[in-house]
Amino acid sequence: MASPPRQLALALDHAENYAREDFLPGPGNEAALRLIESWPDWPANALALIGPEGSGKSHLASIWAAASGARTISGRALSHHALLASLATGALVVEEAAAADERTLFHLLNLAREEEAFLLFTARTPPAAWSVALADLLSRLRALPVVTLQTPDDAMLRGLIVKLAGDRQLALEENVVGYLSSHIERSFAAARAAVIALDNEALRQGRAPTRALAAELFRDA
Repeated sequence: MASPPRQLALALDHAENYAREDFLPGPGNEAALRLIESWPDWPANALALIGPEGSGKSHLASIWAAASGARTISGRALSHHALLASLATGALVVEEAAAADERTLFHLLNLAREEEAFLLFTARTPPAAWSVALADLLSRLRALPVVTLQTPDDAMLRGLIVKLAGDRQLALEENVVGYLSSHIERSFAAARAAVIALDNEALRQGRAPTRALAAELFRDA
């Protein structure tokens, strides 16, 4: 008797929810959330939001953009010729700002000050550690207020797993969430990778995302 066909896991995009009510506050990000929500009463017109991959930088930036009307652009896409247009709303998010061209970034900082516009930079490392040769820019970057997202505690990690699963319309039992949180690295990136792997394997095998399946994937993690 022929075996039933194996269900293929399709590489579908699953958009994460970046609304304020979907943000998971905790000890590692409460300072960043307070600063984002204190706008426009910031200590300067520009600040840097620092954290590892998947730590919530884009989510916080999205919350701020919704409140401030900010446009969002990647550092690599930042164009010297379009700086004024980028600041048209009086606020701008520059994601992965460390990748921006030095002179363009320097002109952006100056223009934002002249226009009394607000800037929010996201990056994985503090501005003072970016590879910058332009002395005037380095001086400006070192003066930027910095807020850092910390490694998640256990409650945050479990909550993040539930949220990421929900973003993929994946319902996980509590015992699955507990197993994953105790068998993966305590990081946002690891939580995302684990949920994606479990979802894909469940689809591939045509099985529910149970603790048994999670154990098959992460027993040696």
